Amino acid sequence: MAAARLGLCLCLLAAGCVLAVEAAGRPDGMNVLFIVVDDLRPVLGCYGDKLVKSPNIDQLASQSIVFNNAYAQQAVCAPSRVSFLTGRRPDTTRLYDFYSYWRVHAGNYSTMPQYFKENGYMTMSVGKVFHPGVSSNYHDDYPYSWSIPPFHPSTEKYENDKTCRGKDGRLYANLVCPVDVTEMPGGTLPDIQTTEEAIRLLNVMKTQKQKFFLAVGYHKPHIPLRYPQEFLKLYPLENITLAPDPWVPKKLPSVAYNPWMDIRQRDDVKALNVSFPYGPLPDDFQRQIRQSYYAAVSYLDMQVGRLLNALDDVGLSSSTMVVFTADHGWSLGEHGEWAKYSNFDVATRVPLMFYVPGMTSAAASQQRRIFPYLDPFSRNLGLVPQGQSKKVVELVSLFSTLAELAGLQVPPACPKTSFHVALCTEGASMVHYFNSSEEKVETEDGCEDNNRCHTEEPVAFSQYPRPSDTPQWNSDKPKLKDIRIMGYSMRTIDYRCRHLYFHCQSFSSEKLWKRKMMGIPGESSHEK
Repeated sequence: MAAARLGLCLCLLAAGCVLAVEAAGRPDGMNVLFIVVDDLRPVLGCYGDKLVKSPNIDQLASQSIVFNNAYAQQAVCAPSRVSFLTGRRPDTTRLYDFYSYWRVHAGNYSTMPQYFKENGYMTMSVGKVFHPGVSSNYHDDYPYSWSIPPFHPSTEKYENDKTCRGKDGRLYANLVCPVDVTEMPGGTLPDIQTTEEAIRLLNVMKTQKQKFFLAVGYHKPHIPLRYPQEFLKLYPLENITLAPDPWVPKKLPSVAYNPWMDIRQRDDVKALNVSFPYGPLPDDFQRQIRQSYYAAVSYLDMQVGRLLNALDDVGLSSSTMVVFTADHGWSLGEHGEWAKYSNFDVATRVPLMFYVPGMTSAAASQQRRIFPYLDPFSRNLGLVPQGQSKKVVELVSLFSTLAELAGLQVPPACPKTSFHVALCTEGASMVHYFNSSEEKVETEDGCEDNNRCHTEEPVAFSQYPRPSDTPQWNSDKPKLKDIRIMGYSMRTIDYRCRHLYFHCQSFSSEKLWKRKMMGIPGESSHEK
């Protein structure tokens, strides 16, 4: 058994490898294909967007339960990903920036892929799943979370290089960056490479008896908005409008505002000489950003379509659940903001859908194609979700939800203080919403496990730190030592409490941290 497992791991690492292993006798339970996208707000046809061309994601939705009100716990990459992969909120992972590893600075928390690995799954990571760097110990939490070393595209190192050709023929590091792929380093783009590697792994795993958890992370529509230039044809600029509310609200607390510093650092935005912190960007350039964001989404849709088509090709669509989500949303000019870095709805709301064969759709044979590739350049098929839920849910609930769907024991709910508890979750499973009506669920009397209890009305919490009351150069991404204020939002189906701020001397202070975890404010607190 150990020798066979070693052979499988070596094969997974080698391109072109094929193992002659009998496919019969695959264990009961579903494989997991977990797709996470960077900076994707729900601008998808299945979420009612009339402009976007997203036929492949819409096709997935047509076989899935789609959650219309799903929220990230912090609108920035590393804290959000560590939160939903550990099933703990940022106040428990102690990660609000990019510069600490939770196993060292908070607690040795088990992750979702680690839990699947410990329960017999082959776990694999392709592309951006954990945020790379310090926050995942420079190796995407390998070997704890993954059976084999994670794959990163060789061309991702060029993401912020000057690869965008300007009207003068010179190369720039622009925000808006449609490109000729043949002119790119390596003649490709990172998300294309990610799809190719994920398809290779599916072809290796199709003959194996071992169940797998394959996480695939796509980078677009994260900035720079660099995508194959042909996707611009889908979105003529004359069809692109400004955001419906493009002005900074007059009564907006300054602490809530995100001055979009990463946008300002791009060559094409620098050339506009926009005033700090409120701008605004010229109307024509706002339309170009929105146009390129939509084009990048359609480019993403093509990659998702290729991946799901490959799942069909290897005959695993009937035995693999598919989860599709994003780490957070992205502002496209609403209330004068761009990027993420805030507690606004457009920054925290994400797409979330689950395809579970035999549960969200009829059980399918291996011969039936569930996900034939759909060309985004063809007419929109008008596919609608198989099922939709308006329930408010949180990404922190993904861990317990996937465990339950896979037939694994759902990790227990975390106690109030859980820094020394390796395995627990702070998010309740969403499975009970899959087939329930949209009426309020009554509270279960005498229920001691939060993961098994249905609260009367679900609530989503998000948070974002600030270094000061007013916008400054590091307001978007303050380091832990510079954080002085923590803002929280609370979302129900009908209401959103957006600006609750706690002041403290420093969130890196152990004493103040403990006070906060005990529910004691810092030196002062106020609500706006």
